[in-house]
Amino acid sequence: MQFLLAFVVAAPLLGSVAALLPAPPGLKGRSPEQAVLRHGVTVTGVILAAAVALTLGFDHGEPSRFQATTDVSWIPALDIRLHLGIDGISLPLLLMTALLFFLCALYSYFKLPSGPSPKAFVALLLVLESGTLATFAVLDLLLFFLAFEMVLIPMYFLIARWGRSEGVAGSASIRGGGRETGGRQAAAWKFILYTLLGSVVMLLGLLLLGVNGGTFDMVALATDNGRELTLTTQLLAVLAIGTGLAVKTPMWPLHSWLPDAHTAAPTVGSVLLAGVLLKMGTYGFVRILLPATPEGMAVFAPYLGALAAIGIIYGSLACLALARKGNKGDLKRLIAYSSVGHMGFVLLGIATMTPTGVNGALFANIAHGLITGLLFFLVGALKDRYGTADLDTLAGATGAALYGRAPRLGALLAFAAVASLGLPGLAGFWGEMLVLFGAFDPAEGLPRAAFLTYLAAGAFGTLLTAAYLLIVVRRVCMGDPRTAATAPAAPAVLPDIQRYEFAAWTPLAVLTVLAGLWPALLLGLTDPAVQKLLAGGNS
Repeated sequence: MQFLLAFVVAAPLLGSVAALLPAPPGLKGRSPEQAVLRHGVTVTGVILAAAVALTLGFDHGEPSRFQATTDVSWIPALDIRLHLGIDGISLPLLLMTALLFFLCALYSYFKLPSGPSPKAFVALLLVLESGTLATFAVLDLLLFFLAFEMVLIPMYFLIARWGRSEGVAGSASIRGGGRETGGRQAAAWKFILYTLLGSVVMLLGLLLLGVNGGTFDMVALATDNGRELTLTTQLLAVLAIGTGLAVKTPMWPLHSWLPDAHTAAPTVGSVLLAGVLLKMGTYGFVRILLPATPEGMAVFAPYLGALAAIGIIYGSLACLALARKGNKGDLKRLIAYSSVGHMGFVLLGIATMTPTGVNGALFANIAHGLITGLLFFLVGALKDRYGTADLDTLAGATGAALYGRAPRLGALLAFAAVASLGLPGLAGFWGEMLVLFGAFDPAEGLPRAAFLTYLAAGAFGTLLTAAYLLIVVRRVCMGDPRTAATAPAAPAVLPDIQRYEFAAWTPLAVLTVLAGLWPALLLGLTDPAVQKLLAGGNS
């Protein structure tokens, strides 16, 4: 188990180095490009198999205990240790991350985004995987920071070199005003500047927490439960660390880098950005701030809840504006704004500081990764077929009529949309419901009247979410197939789901149904760990 976890974290880095080397004579295939893409599928597949083995070997009877731990001294002078371990909170995120990277590598093998060398693409993808997996596995504050930052450069290049500029616009397009078009380079710079500035502030907070707490070990800090920290220290740590995490989540009003990054990124970049990178921010709130600075979190929790509630409403209204006919709304941009709303639910659950709310936040994290990852795959496929993701162009005068022209593609898009709006029986339902239950009865000492207001905002947000997603389904999936086929941007023959697309998308659809019908599969892992975490490390 120790070896498996260390292997899962380190192997992608070794694979990224190997991707840059010439392929062995017997493994070149038809071309060097094919060989390196096959290498990416192989490495991510091995990592996924190791993550599955780790899950099977995990003691599900004690999910609150850190397992597969490695704890060796790295920098003795600073008391920094190579400390790895997983519990019921981090294991689902680790497994989902390994799955999404494998599916993206498989998709890219058949549909490589246009750009420079495939070798560089695969190497960057594997470095990105190593950083995200390490974020969910490390138990030292400074190692967490290094892993957190490790993902920035690969994602920057994936957006800047393999992305597409079409549809990247300023906020004016959402208000229906002028279209302030930028390029993929601008989107990539915006992404890295926002996240780097947030990370600088976060590093100061991590140093403050580690120095004043007497250790950088996250398990020891959680067990201490803030007893060694003054209220002022906790407040400063929550403010600094929370700012850096909020940028990555992203939380309103620190979200403005996200729509451009998603719109410009290649399909697999959008899938990984939504499915994995956004989870790193919310995971930090749960893993570091809730147990290590409980008094500071209690002071800021009402404000965090307020910003989360605003994000839910804002994201939904932005999506409604983009979905309206005549607003030239980009589908990728619309789903990016939907992520602002969905992650608002996650932050609201964390702000309740209750087991119910935090479990709901963790469930919503996984549900969002599965469902939004599937949505970005589907919208990427539409963009490849039509040459655009502009909703007005896709829909034409009567609708794109996917049900008639590409029925399997239309049905899967409708399935992903109703899953995203929180239909009971699918994964999107349970997380949001638990978050709202947590807001109904927040932790002792938090203002219940304020959280009841946030509950009302969240409930209203679910109605808005249903409204804009059903509009998208009506405009893209319905219509007259004969009229839709004659639209200017419509291909004469619209291909339905291809075999490689079916292979890459089916696992996400199956897991969305499985998590919706069997929520105890996930909650049985997270709940004991959350109970222990909120109790200051005591079961």
